[in-house]
Amino acid sequence: MNQQAGTLTPESVLTAAQARHRVAVEAEIDLLVLATDWVVLHPGEQVDTSIEFGMRDLQIAGDGAPTIDEAAVAEFALAVGKTTDAGRLFLGDAVELRHRLPRLWARVVAGEVAVWKARKVAQATTSLPPGAAAAVDQRLAWCAHRCSFAEIERQVEKARLEHDPDAAEQRRVAALERRRFDIDLDHATPEGLVHVEGELDLADAVALEEQIRAKAATLDLDLPLKVRRSMAAGRLGAGDEDTTEVVVYAHVRPGQVSVDVDNTRSSITPEHLKVWCQAAGTRVTVRPVIDLNAELSTETYRPTELMKEQIGLRDRQCCFPGCTRPARRCDAEHQVPWPEGPTASSNLAPACRTHHRLKTHAGWDYQRTAGVGFVWTTPMGRTYVSPFVTEPPLAPAARHTR
Repeated sequence: MNQQAGTLTPESVLTAAQARHRVAVEAEIDLLVLATDWVVLHPGEQVDTSIEFGMRDLQIAGDGAPTIDEAAVAEFALAVGKTTDAGRLFLGDAVELRHRLPRLWARVVAGEVAVWKARKVAQATTSLPPGAAAAVDQRLAWCAHRCSFAEIERQVEKARLEHDPDAAEQRRVAALERRRFDIDLDHATPEGLVHVEGELDLADAVALEEQIRAKAATLDLDLPLKVRRSMAAGRLGAGDEDTTEVVVYAHVRPGQVSVDVDNTRSSITPEHLKVWCQAAGTRVTVRPVIDLNAELSTETYRPTELMKEQIGLRDRQCCFPGCTRPARRCDAEHQVPWPEGPTASSNLAPACRTHHRLKTHAGWDYQRTAGVGFVWTTPMGRTYVSPFVTEPPLAPAARHTR
């Protein structure tokens, strides 16, 4: 309990802070131990792989470590306030430490190495064969509390070269496939800016640089160079006619001064949308209003495109607690399985493939409860609520073509 302000002293504050820190550290360690206990209680078992989208046993740590029944991951994750993906990673780190890095595990349990630091080591060794993992454990356990991430990586790669040179060469070749180009549309800023990053092959990077430099030179020279380069990158796919089609789902709520952009789950000003629509070469098509309260249905298992659009606009993201995958990337899940339940708006909800399979094959269930959200019941009978995302208004989707 907090002390009264009049009784506070530097010593009392430090003593209380130290005690709270000790409790927090012990709780972290206990949770890591409980994670391994959970895996022991839910061992992975091979199942009939002929079942479409069936559940599987998961190898969440390196070779030789226990596996887990896939259906058990989500239950543990919800109980400790994590998403399914984060829960799977946490369980895997715990198993890796306890079963393949026993020296480091002992120091963690003793409170001599922070859980977060030990998890970094575990994540680095998961891809190693057992002998290499043991070598890393021997080399790092005594100094892990002060090791840098760079040193952890060096020791892991050294062990890989010593114990599995063929795999090391394969990783070198596979590293070439780490090339990527990411456009983070899910996290657009309120000003309508989107972060872009990637890793390119050197030759491709040189060619891209030349294209951007040449394109930027043709744009308004009164603009800063960095702005012109950004504009040039955005117009690379336009071709000679400098036109491309981009679909923007814009929604306006009654009395709201901002405009919601469904694609990026962000808001912009009406002036910003006006600039988009009035840009040179733009063609704007306003689609019919989709009534989000209408009961649409079909006689087939798969919903119509209009129904999928309605569900995506209505529910916005996966209906599982803690999952934020956009509804447009999810399956349309039947609350009451088809054909017992209809393919209708009231019986459909967006569920990502992982949580769709939990509902279909692992004994999970949910109910849509007005004013509350999706109330999920686990195989153990526990309940968790995924609150409804704030519903957008009845509004058209504008097709923005530039």
